Amino acid sequence: MRSFYPLRWAFLLLILGTGLGAAPVSAQVQLRTLPADAKRATLGQPQPLPYVVLDGKLARLAPGGVIYDRDNRFILQNALPAGAAVAYTINPTGDIARIYILTARERAAFKPK
Repeated sequence: MRSFYPLRWAFLLLILGTGLGAAPVSAQVQLRTLPADAKRATLGQPQPLPYVVLDGKLARLAPGGVIYDRDNRFILQNALPAGAAVAYTINPTGDIARIYILTARERAAFKPK
């Protein structure tokens, strides 16, 4: 029974090594898809919650509104960079539902409607 243990450890290391080797493959860059109804704007100076300035006009961030940075991570309203190009969506009540800070590639490809 003693000779079985080295085989079990070798099998365990093989399983772990295979799993760790596959991890970087799943961590590849994900391309995000902007909503079809998104509008483009430029952010203004930071405002107190729940307000944001888009193209010089004061707008209200909806309750539960989400802001995504260039890496598609959630950020808080007070972390919005002034002057950044963004795409945004509006909810049925007219509030800003989502804000996406655009990457250079997205700015070049974004076709405003």
